[in-house]
Amino acid sequence: MPPMVIRRTMDLAGLDVPVVEITGAFDGPRLTVIAGVHGCEYAPMAAVRRWTRELDPARLRGRVLAVPVLNLPAFWARSPFNVPEDGKNLNRCFPGDDGGTLAERLAHAAFTQLITGSDALVDAHAGDLPEALEPFALYDAGPAESRARELAVAYGLRYVIRQAPGPGQAVTGTASSAAAAIGVPAVIAEAGGCGLVQDAAVETHVRGLYRVLNLLGMARGNAFWEDDRPPAFFGRFLWLRSANAGWWEAAVQAGSHVGAGQLLGTVNNIDGSEVQEEVRAPADGTVLFLTTSPAVAGDGLLLGLGAR
Repeated sequence: MPPMVIRRTMDLAGLDVPVVEITGAFDGPRLTVIAGVHGCEYAPMAAVRRWTRELDPARLRGRVLAVPVLNLPAFWARSPFNVPEDGKNLNRCFPGDDGGTLAERLAHAAFTQLITGSDALVDAHAGDLPEALEPFALYDAGPAESRARELAVAYGLRYVIRQAPGPGQAVTGTASSAAAAIGVPAVIAEAGGCGLVQDAAVETHVRGLYRVLNLLGMARGNAFWEDDRPPAFFGRFLWLRSANAGWWEAAVQAGSHVGAGQLLGTVNNIDGSEVQEEVRAPADGTVLFLTTSPAVAGDGLLLGLGAR
C-alpha cells in the first residue's frame, strides 16, 4: 500500500469521531494515539492535531491511528472530567460496556476499534480545567509492562509512575490499564493544565510523540531524539481528598517536593472564619497535580502525590 494520510470520522458509540490514519511507506508497527478522553484537556488535543499535520508518511514505518478528541460530548459542553449525558468519567469506564451508558459504550467502542490490535498506545492527557499539573507519565503493571515502561521513559517527562493493581491503586478503568490487560504496551502522558493551550505543553507532547515513534522504529529522519537525564520513578500515586466541603487553599504548587507530615493546604468554611481541615502529606513525594479551584465537595479530589 502506498504511503497516505486519510482523515475521516469513525462511528464510536454513535458519535462521529474524527480520526487521522497515516500509513507509512514501509511495514512496521501500529501506534494508536488518543487525546481528548477528558473534554477540557486542550494541550494534548492541540499537540495531536499539529503532530498529525507534520507527519510525513513517506518517512514513516508502519501505521499511526490518531484521535485528536475522543470525548466529543464533553468537548462541546466544555465539561471537565465527565461525559455530560451520564455524568461518568470516561477514563474510569474502560474496557467499557456495549450495552451501558454513553461513557461505557464509548469506552467499549474505543477499546475494540482503536486499542485492540495496536502494537502500542499513547493516551495523551493534561490537567483539566481546575487542575495544575507537573508533567509525568504513567504505565500499568501487566504482561507488557517492560515495553510500556520504555514508552513512558521515551516520552521524555521528568516523572514516571508504575501503577500496580491492588488496594492502593489510584485509578481504575483507564484506557492504559485496559490495554495493559490484553498485552498492549500503553502509557498515559500528562502535560499541560488549567484548560489552557500552553505552547510549552503542546511542544512537550509533540516531542514525546516523535520520541515514541523513534523507540518503536517507526521514524525515518523526521523525528528527533535527545539524551536527557533519566526520570524519577514512583511506585505509588497517592490521591488526597477532602473530608469536608468547603474552600480549598493550597499551600504547595504542582511540582513541589514535600515531606511526610508537611502541610499541603486547608479546607475552610465558606465565610473564612474556620479551618475545617488541615491536609498533610502522608509520605515524602512530589505534587504531580493540584486542584486550583477553591470549591471542593466532600470527598473532593485535592491533589496527587507521586511517592516511592
